[in-house]
Amino acid sequence: RFLRLLVDVQYERNDIDFKRGTFRVKGDTVDIIPAYEEVAVRVEAATRTAGEVARWLADRPEVAAVHYPGLASGADVELVARQMRGPGSMLVIRLAGGYAAASTVAQSCRMIVHAVSLGGVDTLIQHPAALTHRPVPAEARPAADVLRLSVGLESAEAIIADLEQALAQLA
Repeated sequence: RFLRLLVDVQYERNDIDFKRGTFRVKGDTVDIIPAYEEVAVRVEAATRTAGEVARWLADRPEVAAVHYPGLASGADVELVARQMRGPGSMLVIRLAGGYAAASTVAQSCRMIVHAVSLGGVDTLIQHPAALTHRPVPAEARPAADVLRLSVGLESAEAIIADLEQALAQLA
């Protein structure tokens, strides 16, 4: 609603081209909503890829658990269907080897970026116990074996290949 209001106000001043997702500042054009029309397509693609990656990870011996709404079973399927339009592109992976394994995998990814930001067009991996939650008291910190994976727009094959070579570092 706020964005629509902003667009209406700016459009009246002839400073915004909503269809192109741009506004002009002193003669320059700046993207404010890059590829706005394609957001739904991007989310669908990332969601589809995340499902493939989650299923692949669930069969790996190095992985203790994969938490992904698309892998839900039983009553969880109904809950996901009621609360969500789709399972999304975020995964939580628990590795069998604890903190050391999670750290090794996160740092061994070559294409997947080890970063704290999640939800972009690039696939990102985060080890919360080593990054964002390191200063948090141990009792409030996520488990040491947890990795968060935000699936972007790369192919499932490319993501899986990168995770496969990173998991191979645990051998």
